[in-house]
Amino acid sequence: MLNFKEMYDLGVKMGIAADPRGVKKVKNYLERVKKEYADLKPEDKKYFDQDRLVNPYHSDSRMHVGNPKAPVRRILAGIDTDVGEILLATQLNERGQKIDAVIAHHPMGGSLATLHGIMDMIVEVYEDLGVPVHLAEKFMAERIEEVGRGVHPYNHYQIIDTARILGVNFMNMHTPTDNLVTVFLEQLLAKKKPQTVGEIMDALMEVPEYQEAKRRGAGPVIFAGSPKNKAGKYMVEMTGGTEPSSKIYAELSRASVSTIIGMHMQKDSREKALEHNLNVIVAGHMSSDSLGMNLYLDALEKKGVEIIPCGGLIRVSRVKKR
Repeated sequence: MLNFKEMYDLGVKMGIAADPRGVKKVKNYLERVKKEYADLKPEDKKYFDQDRLVNPYHSDSRMHVGNPKAPVRRILAGIDTDVGEILLATQLNERGQKIDAVIAHHPMGGSLATLHGIMDMIVEVYEDLGVPVHLAEKFMAERIEEVGRGVHPYNHYQIIDTARILGVNFMNMHTPTDNLVTVFLEQLLAKKKPQTVGEIMDALMEVPEYQEAKRRGAGPVIFAGSPKNKAGKYMVEMTGGTEPSSKIYAELSRASVSTIIGMHMQKDSREKALEHNLNVIVAGHMSSDSLGMNLYLDALEKKGVEIIPCGGLIRVSRVKKR
């Protein structure tokens, strides 16, 4: 049986194993964080969260409130959770269906306030694809500042306060599960060897989460290009906190990337992709997030945790039943 802290640690461990930078570069990143901490002035160290020294995803994935040693047998799991899901957990408890923890995918509380802190991880991914690192760093620095300004005025702790007052163990797991969906799709496409954009769509539609999303009206869509276009060199753009700078698409095109497969894409990014004749497939936001969460939740299920889906999660279990 897992406890609350072990459940969280398992997600972080899986995220590191699936990180697109590779495990070695993740370790190098943590070494840089340790140096950053060592170089801080004494008056600044009191504001530094020690979890950052060992957890590369602390910026957008956290245990927000609860007892780390609490045993976990049944959880509510969702993509987006709010005060309603916290109240739902207490209602189920009152009705005899004990909920030991609530887990969300998307950040809130401190993990939303510092969401932009995770985004620099994607610089090394672009570098590996052939984008000059000085351009990748510049564009991402601009986008990181933009996202930081955007999330700054939110009421970050409203839901956290509710969970604390009601005594609900509450956490979120964001980038680690986005890493999982990235690896899953990269492996699927490597196996299928799609030659055209249409064949990539066909491969995606073999995934149960995308099938259900299509039934719900939000399945994979070609945002730019044609099914008959050659796929060429493609990039699975599913992790890195949130969408990158729209400026990156010109550089990806110059690096011979022809097709982007992402969760979602804002208007200016689509316009830049069209300008540079890139193919863009938007697999779907809730469905892609569900796929990544399901891979993590399956690991919990194998440990004996019962999963009750909520908050937009399309739950598909890949655990073989005995």
